[in-house]
Amino acid sequence: MAKKDRTPAERVKKLMKKGKVKKKCCKSKPLCGKCPVLAFRRLKAA
Repeated sequence: MAKKDRTPAERVKKLMKKGKVKKKCCKSKPLCGKCPVLAFRRLKAA
């Protein structure tokens, strides 16, 4: 996917630019699939 030397925050920003992730969390319950918070958590855990 992305280079390994990038931080999770940088990778989420790149996904936002591509339109894969929203710019802001809509705080829906449960959180939607395009949520930046969930994307950040997934990348941080990986």
